[in-house]
Amino acid sequence: MRWKNQRRSTRIDDRRGRSIAKGGIKLSGTFVVIALIYAAITGQNPLNLLSLINQTDTGQSRQIPIPRQQSEQEKEQADFSSVIFASTEDIWTQLFAQSGQQYKPPSMVLFDGQVQSRCGINSAAVGPFYCPGDSNVYLSLSFFQQLENMGAPGDFARAYVIGHEVGHHIQNITGTERQVRQWQSQADSKYKVNQLSVMMELQADCLAGVWAHHANKKQNMLEPGDVEEGLRAAASIGDDTLQSKAGQRINVEAFTHGSSEQRIKWLNRGLKTGKYDACNTFSEGV
Repeated sequence: MRWKNQRRSTRIDDRRGRSIAKGGIKLSGTFVVIALIYAAITGQNPLNLLSLINQTDTGQSRQIPIPRQQSEQEKEQADFSSVIFASTEDIWTQLFAQSGQQYKPPSMVLFDGQVQSRCGINSAAVGPFYCPGDSNVYLSLSFFQQLENMGAPGDFARAYVIGHEVGHHIQNITGTERQVRQWQSQADSKYKVNQLSVMMELQADCLAGVWAHHANKKQNMLEPGDVEEGLRAAASIGDDTLQSKAGQRINVEAFTHGSSEQRIKWLNRGLKTGKYDACNTFSEGV
């Protein structure tokens, strides 16, 4: 992808290198060492960090900064993510304006290990996610390596993941997410609940394609082979593919994100049409 000369987002909350603490903590030798290292790096009084760690127990989680060095690869991946996120801001602002609406963009939180959101505490193991409660996209850069391990390397594979999570933000601000949760609460079987989840995820795939369609037209971002990278990524995280790789039998009733074929279909739909209306998985079925 052609991304290095593009605008960076100003809506990035970089929380990498922070740990989450639950309530008050008893100081250990490790924390004292961390405080001393922190002081050496920042020039600040180590007692400031020790005081932060040893607060009275409030029963609430908080994040404690622990400085660490970033590799050049991590720096580039964070820079790339910021560019892609900025592109989603620009494209969705434009598309909303064309229909007489104002787009309210989310923020993106970069994290490693665990992160606190209004949706609870999540670990990097769950992969990228969107939290409707705080309108934030959460991304651990380690997921990009997981994508490669699953056979989906490349810039556009990574961009698709970010575009998908922003797609969930679109669903949130348009009321789709709220409507689906209501339908799920009224569903009379687990299978119907799962099917509604599949429709949500496939629509987010399609919306990622809509973004990419317009990003390429406006910013000339895509290079030969990029689309194929995105489609491979969509295929690699299909429910049937993940079940098969885990040594499980393929159980359609347990799908929550859609099969590889479905994910390819709807990402491709968005890429080819560039139309929000083409992404109505709920009326067309999956």
